[in-house]
Amino acid sequence: MESLIPFNKPYFSGNETRYIEQAVRSGKLSGDGQFTQLAHSYFEQNWGFRKALLTTSCTDALEMAALLLKIGPGDEVIVPSFTFVSSANAFVLRGAKIVFADSTAANPNLDAGALESLVTSRTKVIVPVHYAGIACDMDVVLATAALHGIAVIEDAAHAIDSFYKGQRLGSLGAMAAFSFHETKNIIAGEGGLLALNDLQFAQRAEILREKGTTRSAFFRGEAVEYNWVDVGSSFLPSEITAAYLWAQIENLADIQRQRKAIWERYYTELAPLRIQGVGLPVVPDYATNNGHLFYLVCRNRAERNKLIASLRQRGILAVFHYLSLHQSPYYTGRHDGRELPWADHYAECLVRLPLFYELSAADQQRVIEAVLCFYQTI
Repeated sequence: MESLIPFNKPYFSGNETRYIEQAVRSGKLSGDGQFTQLAHSYFEQNWGFRKALLTTSCTDALEMAALLLKIGPGDEVIVPSFTFVSSANAFVLRGAKIVFADSTAANPNLDAGALESLVTSRTKVIVPVHYAGIACDMDVVLATAALHGIAVIEDAAHAIDSFYKGQRLGSLGAMAAFSFHETKNIIAGEGGLLALNDLQFAQRAEILREKGTTRSAFFRGEAVEYNWVDVGSSFLPSEITAAYLWAQIENLADIQRQRKAIWERYYTELAPLRIQGVGLPVVPDYATNNGHLFYLVCRNRAERNKLIASLRQRGILAVFHYLSLHQSPYYTGRHDGRELPWADHYAECLVRLPLFYELSAADQQRVIEAVLCFYQTI
């Protein structure tokens, strides 16, 4: 019997446990130690972020962003409906109303051309989510935001090492949130990053991250006392998390080479499915592919469910992705009633195929043949 092909397998370079042991022996485990500082310096010096702060998750990075922008009741935040709940929840926690944007026909990213129609005098933030690491149309997003004095927070959870017109995703908005969850390209089990591109937020971000206190400045010798000066929470990850992440960062180039090669092989081998009306990822000219995930868009929900079941029978784990947030039990009564057909289309029809560093050529061929066989027999 053939072995099971999982949907995901966390990458392990070999240095993770060595660095964790080094962190343990240092006596500094609570965060902002050697490995946290290495990660901060890497993203600031190599990626051009004005300030980088590791967080316990991408969710926490988004929640920090909402606090930094002083979002509150009466404010409106534009978020794509086809996204993970954290993209909206960070602002709901502050009392904001979510105005959901539809996806595009080309890919699951938000329809930037429709943003203008969603803006009101209460709109405070636009949250473009770079689905699958493929950039939203940021020229339109940024122009709309600038016209109305609205902040842009990039949800770059999928978007490590991906670009928009030569600029790194996460460097375009006022701030951005990244994820290092075990399903991402580089991981820490859990973990995230808040990238700040406007230094007016830097000092307060450090305070929020340390429970609303001046703790970070105090331990650097920049504050005379260690005081509670603002709201905040425990957004700072442990040094063990940072140590694991640093080993991943060191291997980013190799990880990306392998993941993109797997993505390209899927794209080439499954291209004939387009003739049958099955959708493949679309990467616009302004965007790049970072090999985060590979998906197919089936023709309807029934076909998608049959494909997942067929692959499972062959020992291959494929999964669907988000459900439309405007249709969710929590928010459906709060939604303004607009139909968002493309978000619903992806929620019903999208399926993600296995993609991870150790996926062998032989196992990937099994996946490809199983998908092609399914479409030859229906």
